Amino acid sequence: MSDATTNPTDLKPVTIDLAQLPDDPAFLKQLVVEMAAALKDRDARIASLRHHLTVALRNRYGRKAETIDPKQMDLFLQQIEERFRAMPAPPPPPPAPETPPAGHGRRKPSKSLPRIQEKFPLPEAMKTCATCGKPLVKIGEEVRCLIDYVPASILIREQVQEAWACKPCQGNVVTSELPPTPIEKGMAGAGLLAHVVTSKFADHLPLYRQEAILARHGLEIRRSTLCDWVGRVAELLRPLTEAMRQDVLKSKVIHTDDTPVPVLDERIPAGTPEDAAEAKADDVPGRRKTREGRLWTYVGDPEHPHTVFDFTPTRERAGPEAFLKDWSGKLQADAYGGYDAMYKVEHIVEVACWAHARRYFYDAKGTDPPRAQTALAYIHQLYEVERAAKEMTSPERARLRQERAGPVLEAIKCWMDAQAVLVLPKSPMGEAVGYVLRQWAALVRYVEDGDLDIDNNEAERALRCVAIGRKNWLFAGSNEGGRRAAILYSLVASCKRHRIDPFAYLRDVIDRVATHPVSRIAELLPATWKPAVQP
Repeated sequence: MSDATTNPTDLKPVTIDLAQLPDDPAFLKQLVVEMAAALKDRDARIASLRHHLTVALRNRYGRKAETIDPKQMDLFLQQIEERFRAMPAPPPPPPAPETPPAGHGRRKPSKSLPRIQEKFPLPEAMKTCATCGKPLVKIGEEVRCLIDYVPASILIREQVQEAWACKPCQGNVVTSELPPTPIEKGMAGAGLLAHVVTSKFADHLPLYRQEAILARHGLEIRRSTLCDWVGRVAELLRPLTEAMRQDVLKSKVIHTDDTPVPVLDERIPAGTPEDAAEAKADDVPGRRKTREGRLWTYVGDPEHPHTVFDFTPTRERAGPEAFLKDWSGKLQADAYGGYDAMYKVEHIVEVACWAHARRYFYDAKGTDPPRAQTALAYIHQLYEVERAAKEMTSPERARLRQERAGPVLEAIKCWMDAQAVLVLPKSPMGEAVGYVLRQWAALVRYVEDGDLDIDNNEAERALRCVAIGRKNWLFAGSNEGGRRAAILYSLVASCKRHRIDPFAYLRDVIDRVATHPVSRIAELLPATWKPAVQP
């Protein structure tokens, strides 16, 4: 009995010698109570382990999308709708603008693609009528389009500098002026540098793969040289990201989130105790270990449409505090505790994320399906309102939310309060309900302002490029490498936000930024960039 009460997580069956049971009824009652508590704790532990195993397997092998069977959802939606029938119906939303139907069949290639026309004339021998023998007359042409591919090419751009001198004076040599190079005394042109940066930070190609690709084109460039080029380009473009940061900090609403990035630590000296303790048979002396750094994203509002990344060696709150120290507005983020100190000041208002709340209930489906499906049905109704308000102006969106989402939120709050006293706090459903109730004030704040979003998916989408890239380049070489990655991710992500080709943007800006006036640096930001007119 003592084993069962002192270690409730022990999964071994409890054995009791029936021949040695005492005769005292009070003691026997206490024994039954203790055994019931121990079994309850054990069942809760088993359910928790099963829940974590299910979530881990789904994250590892299953689909990431939180999809729900529509037929199953309809059952819970019907129950919820019955509760609202007695309430006055809100006025219908204004009709959404009609969108042209999507085209069918094969998509036509873009008209901006270069075209090469090949003529296939009719042979002279076939220009005579086979029936009467008279000459044929051309009545038209038929064009067949084939989409072809020309591999990327590398060329040497020779810049010839003329030298002039005075023969009578035997001197006074004058040379023509060459344009500045992106990297001083370097051989890499703007096009090659833009290609390397775009390939790594937009197309997720690590430098060792680019080294092999360039070698196939006849250019032998060491990986260390490519790494140095990336660092030089980041330093060259740092003023742009600083200007983007200042622009984002003018936003009324900022979306933020973070993601881990492995960072190589300092090299461990060979022969030290740390090296001996960590050594493996296939390791080389003086190897380096990794630790966890963080990349943070800050997404500006539509009036300040840039996406800026920031790197910190740890996840301490000092990172976002330093970035947002002079900013005032509404911060939409997850429930990370490091933000709490910032919410205590008057100039930063917390806005929570319903997508995070929904994820808790979705993960709890395996342990408590009825409650999880009910919560998901409620949240589904909130998102239905957002779909109807997608094309509205900010005041119209706020009005629609108050009319249609407000009653749903009141019902959700009542339902959550009722479930909080019925579920175990440490169970998956208890954690989901507790998360919503703790974040309730921040979760309902989006109804008050049409400029706010129901969730923080803007920031999560911005971090997707890091998550995909991390699977390919694996780690940052140092803290400085993480900061440079933040600079280049900021430019690439902002280009994608404005549907700009990152290569075309970087190719142009790398060439111009060194000589561009600092007072007009805003002209080179992705939101306002216009390519230079080519001669």
